[in-house]
Amino acid sequence: QVQLVESGGGLVQAGGSLRLSCAASGIISSINRLGWYRQAPGKQRELVATITTGGNTNYADSVKGRFTISRDSAKNTVYLQMNSLKPEDTAVYYCKAETYRANYWGRGTQVTVSS
Repeated sequence: QVQLVESGGGLVQAGGSLRLSCAASGIISSINRLGWYRQAPGKQRELVATITTGGNTNYADSVKGRFTISRDSAKNTVYLQMNSLKPEDTAVYYCKAETYRANYWGRGTQVTVSS
């Protein structure tokens, strides 16, 4: 199994920056891809960005050019650097780990962007 713990959320003004972290533990070697997803009130959970073990990244169109996903394999941590934040980025941000057998989710961290 894999356990994920997110951190780094908070309240920020529009135009500001935040960096989210997701620390993974457990059977790390089984992870194929790590990603960040978000869910705003009344909306479905949506993909923000993903990164594979090979370093390939994928971003939602709404965050391209503003958000950057990265990973530190030595620390078993994936990051999401968020710049030029907008009020519409307000959501709970979740970390996800994909393995061949199952997907694992963290509990989420709240990001609130004020206008």
